[in-house]
Amino acid sequence: MSPADLLCDKRQTTRHLLMIRPSHFGPNHQTAASNQFQQATTHAPADLSAQAMREFDGVVTALDRAGIQTFVVADVPGAGTPDAVFANNWMSTHCDGTVVLYPMSAANRRAERRPDILGRLAAGSGFHVRRVIDLSALEQPGSYLEGTGSLVLDRPRRTAFAARSSRTHKLALAEFSRLTGYRVVAFSASVGAGRAVYHTNVLMSLGRHVAVLCSDAISDPAERQTVCAELAASNRRLLPVSAGQVLQFAANCLEVDSPGGPALVLSETALRSLQPEQRRVLERYTALLPVDVATIEHVGGGSVRCMLAEIYLPRQAQLDFLPV
Repeated sequence: MSPADLLCDKRQTTRHLLMIRPSHFGPNHQTAASNQFQQATTHAPADLSAQAMREFDGVVTALDRAGIQTFVVADVPGAGTPDAVFANNWMSTHCDGTVVLYPMSAANRRAERRPDILGRLAAGSGFHVRRVIDLSALEQPGSYLEGTGSLVLDRPRRTAFAARSSRTHKLALAEFSRLTGYRVVAFSASVGAGRAVYHTNVLMSLGRHVAVLCSDAISDPAERQTVCAELAASNRRLLPVSAGQVLQFAANCLEVDSPGGPALVLSETALRSLQPEQRRVLERYTALLPVDVATIEHVGGGSVRCMLAEIYLPRQAQLDFLPV
């Protein structure tokens, strides 16, 4: 049995999330050239960091009230990781116990990879890590793939959607596919003066029954048709959003499980950008859970989906049902 055969991702959503509480959030000058969502600020560093922590704590509180389990780990003080709050870029987890560690473009983001967190999940909550696929060596030849920022996963269909960019490279995509068995659907996309979209998850989000997509951002008509056909084959309702809405983080959202049913976590910025009919479509399938992360969006260039690393790892009691 090959390593790829072990993956058994049958659930699109989870109610378990990992979040990293930022200790020194601020502008990341190493990522600004590729991230058009980052905006300059004149606020003092201490004020920015304090506001980001307040916004982070507000997200955790909102998730807790909705019955969504969050595992919060503090960033390492003095590590020089201003983007640590964006936990989904350096790892993904899978329901057979696989963890994938990803190659990061910016040098100061590579310190965000923290294997110690995997041990904490196991010791504190009974999650089981069966194997680790470490792609970080791809940083040496300059090939990058930034987790579920670069990859939007259709887990039941084992399909990974990926917008090519300076942070999402062909070689890394091929290696991810080889080691996990995921089929990659790659395309080129741009918004705002023709600049490449830095991460796929700013223009696309997949829930169980709805796919949010800015198809107009996909420049090649054949690639656009392929992506839309893949989504149609998955029997999801397609919710189109505009390039302007992408710039307001309308697609940077995440569907999660809650005791009351599916919930869509999105920012207040994203919610305000939605048209009434778009909102009605989403509410037909999910409860909307808006949170205020305006400072993190403005300065960090990422929204709430980027802050949430999904945990699909099995707990010890589930291991008897996994292939060996």
